[in-house]
Amino acid sequence: MSEMLTIHVDQDKCQGHARCKALAPELFDLDDYGNAHEKGDGVVPADLIDKAWLAKSNCPENAIDITED
Repeated sequence: MSEMLTIHVDQDKCQGHARCKALAPELFDLDDYGNAHEKGDGVVPADLIDKAWLAKSNCPENAIDITED
């Protein structure tokens, strides 16, 4: 069974702690204000699924949404 995940950072919740970027730099970038956003279209490659969940669980603002398809 192949699982596809998509990540999205809620800009209204993100406070720029950048834990997601530190834990999964392949999936997140920071804007000029230090707030995170997902790279590209937010689709998580299969080999980075664990990092996506780790980033979500370490976000103090609960700003990362993960959609499973």
